[in-house]
Amino acid sequence: MSEDPTAANLIRAHLARVEQLRVRAQAEGLQSAVDDIKRLQALRFRATYTDFLGQARYAPATRFFLDELYGVHDFMQRDAQFSRIAGALERLFPEAVAQLAVDLAETHALTEVLDQQLATHWLTLDSALPTATRYILSWRLTDSRPARDRQLSVVQHMGLELQRLTRMKSLRLGLRMMRNPAHLAGLDALQHFLESGFDAFSALGDARAFLDTIQERESRWIAELFDQPLEACSAALSRELARQG
Repeated sequence: MSEDPTAANLIRAHLARVEQLRVRAQAEGLQSAVDDIKRLQALRFRATYTDFLGQARYAPATRFFLDELYGVHDFMQRDAQFSRIAGALERLFPEAVAQLAVDLAETHALTEVLDQQLATHWLTLDSALPTATRYILSWRLTDSRPARDRQLSVVQHMGLELQRLTRMKSLRLGLRMMRNPAHLAGLDALQHFLESGFDAFSALGDARAFLDTIQERESRWIAELFDQPLEACSAALSRELARQG
């Protein structure tokens, strides 16, 4: 298999951006606010997809997106593993995994950029404000609609790619065979991500209805958080958060 330097360079660039943001958050005292933003968003995501989490067919794929893309976790180990093997990705894993890794790295970078921007504005606002109102105002001050649309687009592409790849039985077998080599090479977190994604989308089958629902619900929230009158939007977000609170 030939190495794809474009994929490797993209992965390294996205993950370098994430590391820069981590350093900045620590240096500027933003980390606590970033963590608050992530917890609030994770709560909203789980509320929005509580119906999927209750269905055997959709629950694994829903948990994969919530935990592996938007979870309140420290992804430093996984990031380091992706960055370390970016140039050799196609030699260590099946070739079709490369674009999936690029999508993950871009989603991760976009999420970190947006969360840190939100946290910066969050800290300038009165802490006595209702949580939903403070979040919406931070969102609007960030003024990041193109980045939000891109984030959703990349997640959709990742889902479609996972669906396509899970139909390749030899690829799934190849991933299972990589368990011991990945462990010996110190790539456990990367292996876990790949196997979790494949298992989730194998259980899902045809992913179109699942991905279409994500597209519809997240597009609606993006529009409401930017455009709906503040009082009405705050009430809607408060109700959504209360479903999981």
